[in-house]
Amino acid sequence: MASRDQHSQQQNQTRKVPLFPLLSLVCFVSIFLLLSSIRKTSVPPRPHNASFEFQKTEGSNPSLRGGLCDYSDGSWIRSPDDPPRYDNTCKEIFKGWNCISSGKSNGRELLKWRWKPKGCDLPPFQPIRFLKMYRDTSIGFVGDSLNRNMFVSLFCSLKRVSSEVKKWRPAGADRGFTFLQSNLTLAYHRTNLLARYGRWSADANGGVLESLGYKEGYRVDVDIPDGTWAEALSFHDILIFNTGHWWWAPSKFDPTKSPMLFFEKGRPVVPPVLPDVGLDMVLKHMVMLIENRTKAGAIKFFRAQSPRHFEGGDWDQGGSCNRLNPLLVEQVEDLFSVKNNGTNVEARLVNQHLYKSLKGSSFQILNITHMSEFRADAHPSTAGGKKHDDCMHWCLPGLTDTWNDLFIKQLNVIKSRN
Repeated sequence: MASRDQHSQQQNQTRKVPLFPLLSLVCFVSIFLLLSSIRKTSVPPRPHNASFEFQKTEGSNPSLRGGLCDYSDGSWIRSPDDPPRYDNTCKEIFKGWNCISSGKSNGRELLKWRWKPKGCDLPPFQPIRFLKMYRDTSIGFVGDSLNRNMFVSLFCSLKRVSSEVKKWRPAGADRGFTFLQSNLTLAYHRTNLLARYGRWSADANGGVLESLGYKEGYRVDVDIPDGTWAEALSFHDILIFNTGHWWWAPSKFDPTKSPMLFFEKGRPVVPPVLPDVGLDMVLKHMVMLIENRTKAGAIKFFRAQSPRHFEGGDWDQGGSCNRLNPLLVEQVEDLFSVKNNGTNVEARLVNQHLYKSLKGSSFQILNITHMSEFRADAHPSTAGGKKHDDCMHWCLPGLTDTWNDLFIKQLNVIKSRN
């Protein structure tokens, strides 16, 4: 009987174990797991590239794969002590881009900003190391004058540390140089549309376009590359392409007086299409052609669109770019949002076409658009020597130096993986 009472007391003691600490622990663990799941699934979208999420998949920026840094997303921070990688005495700098020599008021101040990606750093590339790593290599820039802007930046950076240079025109380039000690070649192939184009006039004997009332314009052969770069594909080991600015240029291709008239397989595209459709056609053919004709092992980049910063009107309407500091985030969205359809909307519109055409290809996307949207202060403006403000090209030294930092960072990532 005594043992039974003792056993009953032990059961009662077991039942009386306090439940509050145990329940608290369970609640705490549940809340922690819930918050962790929310943090993983509800990352707020970034407005500047929310439409281009496929960049993180095949054919995109290699630095985005494997969970590494997205160097295109960040902010500009003051860095007044960083030494310039070259100066305004580099002879290859086009006079209209040499903002220091031209006396632009912030020509030196604009160099005191550094791009800081979120969660990592993008250090300036090392010219001496680059010349050693890419010995016996040929790099071709193919595109409009903004690609020349980038080409000159890279040349001047390398010329400062390696002065023995041969000037020539490899593979029909507009201009080119070989650094003799390392046998590294840089070349620039000028092309505005990538495709071949030229003046078109109505035939006296008539034709399809003539029957529609067209008298003159520009013939654009969407499936034929511009002759200025046709030989570049089999010559260069690394290629950087761009196009875009001329497609949204009514002053060059007036839709009424001198419209773009697209031809495919030698025949006019009927009914005639607008430039944005023509751009898609050109990109489709050129991407396919480049993929098929580049030399084995060649690395191909397509640079995203460089933004303009005209305020108060377009270039021929009194527009200007007089800012002395980078824009704030909200100012960037006001100036470039597609929804606002402002003067400078071109950059993001072109990118939509580029990214769609490059999806699934072996091209690497050099996404310089967002970092450049902040730099309204870095254009030649009135120092460009033109009748109007130059708010399209960039001062040198200047922003395109950072483009090359990004280009070489991505290039090194690819080289290390190969």
